[in-house]
Amino acid sequence: MVAAASVVVAVGSVTGTVSALGDGRSSGDAQPQVTTRSPSLQPLPALPSPSPSQASASPSSSKSPSAKPTRPKPSTSKRKQQPAAAPARLYRHPASQALDWVAAHPGDARREVIESRIADRPAAVWFADFTPSTITARVRAVTSAAAALGRVPVVVPYAIPQRDCGGASEGGAPSLAAYDGWIDRFAAGLGSGEVIVVLEPDAIAQSGCLTEGQQAGRFASLARAGRVIKAANPRARVYYDAGHSDWNSTAQQASLLDQAGAASPASSDGIFTNVSNFHRTSDEIAYARQVLSALGGPASLGAVVDTSRNGNGAPADGEWCDPAGRKIGQAPTLKTGEARIDAYLWVKLPGESDGCKGTPGTFSPAYAYELAR
Repeated sequence: MVAAASVVVAVGSVTGTVSALGDGRSSGDAQPQVTTRSPSLQPLPALPSPSPSQASASPSSSKSPSAKPTRPKPSTSKRKQQPAAAPARLYRHPASQALDWVAAHPGDARREVIESRIADRPAAVWFADFTPSTITARVRAVTSAAAALGRVPVVVPYAIPQRDCGGASEGGAPSLAAYDGWIDRFAAGLGSGEVIVVLEPDAIAQSGCLTEGQQAGRFASLARAGRVIKAANPRARVYYDAGHSDWNSTAQQASLLDQAGAASPASSDGIFTNVSNFHRTSDEIAYARQVLSALGGPASLGAVVDTSRNGNGAPADGEWCDPAGRKIGQAPTLKTGEARIDAYLWVKLPGESDGCKGTPGTFSPAYAYELAR
């Protein structure tokens, strides 16, 4: 059901919000490339999240929780009350097509809106190419930078074989065995800090093009991927593809997720919905809860929702390719106030074209401004 899918449009093998790809540069650098993927609107925060350049990158500025406290000297002055620990915040990668455009167009009248409402928001970093020799270093570059700032990165492994059923985002690893090896190397770069892993968008909801045997193989690899990631970094939170509220039925989606290991805490922390799509947050919350209930598993399983372009909901005609009249949605946050909804994320970066308002995957300032104003 391609029209309802969270369709990803690709240029060659490159996709994503910020794609950290190998291109002959230093293997330790995560570089933005041409990318491709494709609630009611909530008020934006008064101030955008500070960029890494505005925040201290030194981990020594905060005390280790395991550090032994020293005995204070006697004093007649009142001791200051220690502030409560700040809640975890999402990481904004310092390189993206939106940031590049902002830096290159200081005099553009659209710049302030695009910068404050899109470019300064934390968004996912995609790893969409099959380059086993550099994947560990490139993942580590993102996770270590986030850890240095005390932030939580969102990373998207997107290299499953036969991804997108041979559609616009076709590509990925040449075989499941090769994919398993790639995931091993991906997991090795995750470090030991908090990280959210949005595992293979469309790989489960859009698996109907595969034979029964091919589905079984894919689902076994996805279940293994979750186990490998969580074994490599126990603080990693892994979410599995649940499509969105206007795609598969709740029972069908839950059955597919169960086959892919999403009900097992050894593999999974829950599900994700609405990646690169437009359905309202309220619809996605209801759908995600229904899927989680049908899926079973521990009560700790939750859901994350892509809210990047769903401020006006989905178009009535089902159009998915840069549809007119859409708006950015709820700003990314780890505090949703909703039971079993762990985060609102920007997995797809607003302004990156699906292919109708610009070359697929490239940043369109006109589209970004339309979404953000």
